[in-house]
Amino acid sequence: MRGRIIGKIEEGRKITDVAREFDIALSVVSRLWKSFKTTGMCSRRHGGGRVRSTTPAEDRCIVLSAKRNRRTTAQQVANQFLAASGKQISRKTVARRLRGGGLYARRPVVLSSDCRRQLIWRESGTAYRPENIQEKDRYPTCSIMVWAGIMINGRTRLHVVTNGTMTGQRYIDEVLLPHVRLFRGAVGDKFVFMDDNATCHRTLAVQDCLDSEGIQRLVWPARSPDLNPIENVWDALGRQVAGRNYPPTNKNTLIRALTEEWDKLPQQLLDYVERSMVRHVECCITLHGGHFPY
Repeated sequence: MRGRIIGKIEEGRKITDVAREFDIALSVVSRLWKSFKTTGMCSRRHGGGRVRSTTPAEDRCIVLSAKRNRRTTAQQVANQFLAASGKQISRKTVARRLRGGGLYARRPVVLSSDCRRQLIWRESGTAYRPENIQEKDRYPTCSIMVWAGIMINGRTRLHVVTNGTMTGQRYIDEVLLPHVRLFRGAVGDKFVFMDDNATCHRTLAVQDCLDSEGIQRLVWPARSPDLNPIENVWDALGRQVAGRNYPPTNKNTLIRALTEEWDKLPQQLLDYVERSMVRHVECCITLHGGHFPY
């Protein structure tokens, strides 16, 4: 990446444009360019730095100890490590080693009834089910399915499914033909469509429709990590709906809130989400498909 940055600046590109293209800070690109002009090299000098308190073998031991008992705290793991090796390490060191092994701290949360009323929708009809939520009071809730498409410098209208289930034929009639086909026509032959492994997306009728329209679809292997950038957009949309002065309390107000907040999402956010996927994929590869802060 350092070599690519230097090459673009040497071609005459502005430092601000290069920083924006690679989605990194302007100061980082500026320092790299100054260092290259001084030394003629773009590789990073490795300093002495502080010596790691644990070896790679001890790191694996720490992660294995935490995996054996998922309820163990970082401090308890540090105490176990001290008893086993006689070496003192801090709780923060244990936390860093666990994050390196794909383990992150979690704690159970009890949602109040007000919060539960706001958590009433999610993409592809996946609702927050009552059996998974501990509540103090019971309120009537509803769930709907929504679909939308994003791309750099563009988006589709939010499509809401209020009744019945989304079948392959409905997916063709209500999503692919009126929305995705228009996207493909606007982009051209370089268009690649990304959905997921939902049952309605993988029917033979859907595949025939995509083939007939010349739409290339990104292949998702079974049980693969979900790297669809629109998941970040759903999160932003959900926070916008939950933060309204009057949160939705029924299906009609929910649909209206979703539609209004979708139109208010800044295009800069959608573009940033698209560009950040390179970094997300690299992180997923580094952690071998394990959990990472998405």
